[in-house]
Amino acid sequence: MITVWGEGRGFRVIWLLEELGLAYRVRDVDLLADIESDSEFLAINPAAFIPAIEDGGTVMVESIAILQYLVARHGPTPLAPDPGDPAFPTYLQFLHLGEAGLAMPINIGVAAHILAPEAEKDNWSVRWAVRIFEQRMRLVTRQLARAPYMAGDRFTAADISITYALQFARRTGFHSPDEVEQAYIARTTGREAYARALDSCPGTKAWAASVGG
Repeated sequence: MITVWGEGRGFRVIWLLEELGLAYRVRDVDLLADIESDSEFLAINPAAFIPAIEDGGTVMVESIAILQYLVARHGPTPLAPDPGDPAFPTYLQFLHLGEAGLAMPINIGVAAHILAPEAEKDNWSVRWAVRIFEQRMRLVTRQLARAPYMAGDRFTAADISITYALQFARRTGFHSPDEVEQAYIARTTGREAYARALDSCPGTKAWAASVGG
């Protein structure tokens, strides 16, 4: 039984676990509460961020690293092309772009809008982060002009990574998907595993419902 610590970016992990058909449990972690008092979680990740997983004797943090680990450890699976597959480089690029190029810049804006004083919510760093997101989105736009999914003609873990980032940006008000992006999101989130993952993440499901996406 794999334990997933925390929703948030942990939703990516839970969605992949549903796609892989692996048993798991979700242990809630509230980063906005007194995280320093959650000694059980801090024993797993003393850096105090989510998600983290326990898979037998293996403990990992960083959502994209966890995705890469799961498909390697519990594969082979169509959710990850083999290294010899021509689609592998594109898959790997978009797997990591979903966090490093898209979700992380938006996180800067989200943190400012939630935590910063009113006069500092719209600052240079937030505007820079949104520009970075928009620039990186050109890669997604180009790929969707070429193929229905990030690695080509089939759904992979890279689509979990990118879809999460697009929904994160939309739900926080930093990005409005165009028609092509909306069609892509409809394809990826129309999967049964996505619905099951939402049911396992009540906080994420409630947030999505509250903002209409």
